[in-house]
Amino acid sequence: MNTRRWFLAGALGVGAAAATGTAVVLTGSTDHPASGSRAGASGSASTTAKAARKEAAEAATRARTRRPSSAPRPGPVPVGAARRQAYRLRPIAGDSALGTPAFHPQVRTQAELTLPGRARAVALTFDDGPDPDFTPKVLAVLRTYRVQATFFVVGENAKAFPRLLHDIAAGGHVVANHSYTHPLLTSLSLGKVKDELGRTSDVIERVLDAPPRWCRAPYGEWDKPSLRVCAGLGMEPIGWSIDTNDWALPGIDSIERAVTRAIEPGSIILQHDGGGDRSQTVEAVSEYLPRLLDKGYEFVRPHV
Repeated sequence: MNTRRWFLAGALGVGAAAATGTAVVLTGSTDHPASGSRAGASGSASTTAKAARKEAAEAATRARTRRPSSAPRPGPVPVGAARRQAYRLRPIAGDSALGTPAFHPQVRTQAELTLPGRARAVALTFDDGPDPDFTPKVLAVLRTYRVQATFFVVGENAKAFPRLLHDIAAGGHVVANHSYTHPLLTSLSLGKVKDELGRTSDVIERVLDAPPRWCRAPYGEWDKPSLRVCAGLGMEPIGWSIDTNDWALPGIDSIERAVTRAIEPGSIILQHDGGGDRSQTVEAVSEYLPRLLDKGYEFVRPHV
């Protein structure tokens, strides 16, 4: 009987706690009667039950006084809020969700025609490739003399021969943008310029997993709109200071003289590895490279 009454008192306490929204901690107890009658135990239990009921009634009264029954109860935490809170707990350091900031060069007023920097540093550049016949031959000559160069590729050729882009990059050379179909940019609308340069950058990035940083306009012709497009695509415009005219097939000796007579520190040399028969270019490069290396010239990739 005592046990049943104790549980009844506890149940009343739990009910009152549920009504008030508070938590109840039940602590266990053990009777150790040294002596006394059952009536005394019964009276003690009755007194305990009455006290518990009184305490529950007072708790309910306090709850009604604190918050009217008409007051809205707080609802469950929205799923979106829970997610936002969880997101705030993510460590900021090392979170690469935003990726690497894009490179945004300033808009230039003209292309660079020479290299700044170290004495006797020059740049060797090739346009209009990649070409399946002549690009590998040019790469073989550069590999023989351990010289690095920059290849300004035409987008439609790069798309047709993506493996050659890998070969160029594997040799430590720079792959750069030379438009998609080799038009005169200054004769095109702004949209066409964006298409010509943007499509070529897209091809290069798909093949090499990195966009080009350098661009050469066909025929070296830039204007303000095309220079803005170039900068917007994250590229620097670059021209040349030595034109070998190798595209016109002037002969091996003519190409070689054009380089050796005009070269000076900072020179950017223009030649072609695509767009036609480039066998004269391949032979001329193999002739003048060792001579210029013996004179102390260093062939470098362009840099800002």
